[in-house]
Amino acid sequence: MSSTDPVVFWDGVYAARTAAADPRPNARLTEIVTELDPPVGDALDLGCGEGGDALWLARRGWRVTAVDISAVAVERLTALARAHGLADRIAAARHDLAASFPEGAFDLVSAHYLHTPLDLDRAAVLGRAARALRPGGRLLVVDHGSTAPWSWNQDPDVRYAPPREVAAGLGLDPAAWTVERADAPRRTATGPDGDTAEVTDHVLIVRRAA
Repeated sequence: MSSTDPVVFWDGVYAARTAAADPRPNARLTEIVTELDPPVGDALDLGCGEGGDALWLARRGWRVTAVDISAVAVERLTALARAHGLADRIAAARHDLAASFPEGAFDLVSAHYLHTPLDLDRAAVLGRAARALRPGGRLLVVDHGSTAPWSWNQDPDVRYAPPREVAAGLGLDPAAWTVERADAPRRTATGPDGDTAEVTDHVLIVRRAA
């Protein structure tokens, strides 16, 4: 068990970064959500980080609840939402998902790269996210499937669970939730310093029965 306080850890991660004026959304989010039907609704962004995904969704008309364990990240996103005229579409709040979960029902729950070097029962968090979906809603989980050169985790023995294994760990009734997609596409990614590399994403989409 790690003795590091996760709030202190993640506040330190974000405080050490220069705040982005208009952070980029994740590539898989823009690719997948653009093709969704219905095209807008209520979205929950788990681990919102710099806020690029929440801003992108709000610009497309989604009403976004964005949560992160870091108060630094939440405060920055709140300020960005105001600066970009999206304060009426983005509600940012601090949640330690190991202890609390945002209330409400959602048409989309997005969990992009919800990885941490600290202790977290991720399966429990994602299972709760699936249960927060409205009928017909989708849980989109995008995980690392390979190690990028700029990743904080360079452990050569790290194992990336495949999407169907992640789905199986959620404990969902297959009569009520369907795996719509579970694959490992590759793409060319750009790191924080502008370097590029081919990476693998693990993509899982689970839909609640209508």
